[in-house]
Amino acid sequence: MSLSFLFKSRYSVLFSYVATFIAGSFLIRLGLMVATLEKTNFTVLSILRILGQGLVYDFGVAMFLVLFYALYLCFLPQRWIKSWFNVFLSYSVLFLMTVIAMFSFFAELTFWQEFESRFNFIAVDYLVYTYEVIHNINESYPLPLLIGGVVLISLLLLFGFVKLGAFKIHFQSDTSFKKRGVISSMILLTCLFYGFFVPNSWAEEGANRYHNELAKAGIYSIFSAFKNNELNYNHFYKMLDEPEAYRIIRSSLQENNSLFLAPGASIKREISGNGTPYKPNVIMITVESLSADFMAHFGNKEGLTPILDSLADTNLLFTNMYSTGTRTVRGMEALSLAIPPTPGSSIVRRPNNDSLTTIGNIFEKAGYHRSFYYGGDGYFDNMNQYFGSNGYDIIDRGRKVMAGDNYLTKRTIITDDQVHFENAWGISDEDLYSAVINGSDRQFKEGKPFYSFVMTTSNHRPFTYPSGEIDIPSGTGRNGALRYTDYAIGKFLRVASTKPWFKNTVVIIVADHCASSAGTNEIDISKYHIPCIVLNLPVDKLKSQKLKGSANLLGKMDLSAAKGNEITPLCSQIDLYPTLFNLMGWSYESNIFGKDVLDKSYVPRTFLGTYQKLAYLKKDSLVILSPQQKVETYRYNQQKNEQIPKNFSGNVVKEAIANYQTAYDLFKNGGLHQ
Repeated sequence: MSLSFLFKSRYSVLFSYVATFIAGSFLIRLGLMVATLEKTNFTVLSILRILGQGLVYDFGVAMFLVLFYALYLCFLPQRWIKSWFNVFLSYSVLFLMTVIAMFSFFAELTFWQEFESRFNFIAVDYLVYTYEVIHNINESYPLPLLIGGVVLISLLLLFGFVKLGAFKIHFQSDTSFKKRGVISSMILLTCLFYGFFVPNSWAEEGANRYHNELAKAGIYSIFSAFKNNELNYNHFYKMLDEPEAYRIIRSSLQENNSLFLAPGASIKREISGNGTPYKPNVIMITVESLSADFMAHFGNKEGLTPILDSLADTNLLFTNMYSTGTRTVRGMEALSLAIPPTPGSSIVRRPNNDSLTTIGNIFEKAGYHRSFYYGGDGYFDNMNQYFGSNGYDIIDRGRKVMAGDNYLTKRTIITDDQVHFENAWGISDEDLYSAVINGSDRQFKEGKPFYSFVMTTSNHRPFTYPSGEIDIPSGTGRNGALRYTDYAIGKFLRVASTKPWFKNTVVIIVADHCASSAGTNEIDISKYHIPCIVLNLPVDKLKSQKLKGSANLLGKMDLSAAKGNEITPLCSQIDLYPTLFNLMGWSYESNIFGKDVLDKSYVPRTFLGTYQKLAYLKKDSLVILSPQQKVETYRYNQQKNEQIPKNFSGNVVKEAIANYQTAYDLFKNGGLHQ
C-alpha cells in the first residue's frame, strides 16, 4: 500500500489534515527557534535534533487528533459515504480539528512569550481556572479579533481542502473494509505506541533547556503535564535509607539554640530565643513576580523601583535569597511552611494540607491574629482552602463562593465599593493595601498582635493598573506594572505610617518568584534570585540586647553575616522566618526546614525546583535530582551564572537527597501536621 493511496482513499481528508498539521507545527517551531536566536547557540546537530524530535512529536499529536475520525471511517458503511450525515460530519470534524490546531498554535506562541516553554503544569492550571485565564487573555490581547482570526484561518484551510479535491476524493472513494481496517489499526497502534513508549521527557535529554523545549510539541506536553501532576518521590527519585536520611537532615538542622523533641523520623525541635522577646505586628507583602534584577540595588539601570531601592538602602535586606520555585503557590508554600519544594504540585494545591505546622501556627501560639489577603478570588490555586484550613482569616475579592468554602475560619469579601480598579487577576495593589490598612485598624482595636500574609497581583499580565498614578500608560508592558507596584508600596507605607499600630509593626517585602525562570539550563539559578526587605525592625537595638545578656551569646550569632543593613549569605525563602524569629528573640517549637542565616553554624545553601527537577546548591556545589533516580552534579559560577558539569559524590549529594526525601515523607505521612 503506497503512501499516495492514503490520499486517494476515504482517508484523503484525514491525511490531508495530518500533513497540514505537521506543516503548521514545523512553522511554529521554526518561528520559536528564530525568536530564541539571541538566547541560545544552535549547531547543525542541535537543529537536526530539534527538527527530528519535533517531527516525531508532531506526528504523534496528529495521530491522536485524528484517531476517533479514523475509527469512524473504518466502520462507516460504503453506502453511507455520500450521505448527508457523512457530508455534515466530515466537514464538521475537519473544521473542529483545524480550529483546535490553530488555537493550540496561537496558545503556544503566547505561552512561550510568557514562560519561554512549551505547555507544562502551568498550562494545566490555566485550563482549570478558566475565568481568570479567559479574562487575562481578553485584557492582554484583542480576543474577538483572535477568535475571528482562528475561525477565518480554519475556514480558509477548509476551503483549501475542498479546492484541492480532498473532500471530492473522500465522497467518491470505494475503500474496502480490509484496507480501512489496516489503516485505522495502524493509527490506533501508533497512538498506543506513543502513549506507552514516547514520553515527553525524551526531549529533555539535552543539556540546553531551549533546545529541549523547542523539540517538544505543545499538545503532547500539556497531556504529559496533566498525567504527571504529582510525582511520588519514593518511586521516581534517588533515595537513602530512611534512618540515614533523617540522621543527615537532623544534623543539618541542628543549631546552637535548638533541641530535638523526638528521635527518629521527626524534625520537631524547640528553638530557644535570647533576651526579651520582641513581638511586633508583622505584615508580609508577597509581591508577584519581583525578580531581584528589576532593582537598581542588584544592577538594574532603568529606574523601575525607586521606592524599593530606597527602602533597601535603609532597612534590613537579604541580598542573596532565592525562591524555591517559579509559581506563586511555590512561593506561598516556602513562605508559609518553610519547606523545600517537593515534586509535582505545591502543597498549597494538594489534599490533606490542613492543620499543618505553618509559620502562621507559630504566630498563633505566640498570641497573634492571622490573616490572608488576596486581591483576586482565593479559590484560585486552592489558596482559600489552604490558608483557611490552616487557621487564617481570609480577605479576598470573593467573586466566586465555592461549594467547599465552609472550611474558612472567617472570610471578608472586598466589595465593589472598595474597588477602584481590577483586571482578570484581581484588584489593584492600591485597593488591596487599603483592605490591609482597614483590617489592621480593626485588629489593632482588638488589642491583639496581628500577622498578615498579603499576596499582590498587579505585576502580572495583562499589566494593567489605575491610570494617572505613574507616567507609563497602563497595559503597555511589565515595566509599567513594576513602576506601579513600586508606587503602590510607597503609598501603602505612607498611609500606614500615620496609624497608631505602625510604630510596632514589621513590614516584610518579598517576592513569590521571579518574573521569568527560562534560561539555557533547566534550572537557571539566576532566575530564582529574589529581593527580601524587612522594614521597621530595630535590628541594632535587638542585636545589642542579645549581646548584653551573656558573652556566650557572641558565639551564637554571626554578626559578620549582617553587614550593615544587609544579610549576605546564600539562603532560601524558607530561611526568612527562622532568621526573623532569631532577631526578635523568640522561643518556639519548630517543624520547619528553614534555618537562621545569622547562626554561627549556618552553611550557605538554597533549594530550587521545577515540577520534576529538584536542585540543592551548597556554596558552589550544585546537585540536581530528576525522575528515574537521576543525579547530576555541577560546579556553579555565580558571577557568570554557569553550571559546569563536575563529578562529585558524598555529603553534598546525600544532603540534597535527604532534604527532599524527608520533606516529601513528612508531608505524605502526616509529619508536618500539628
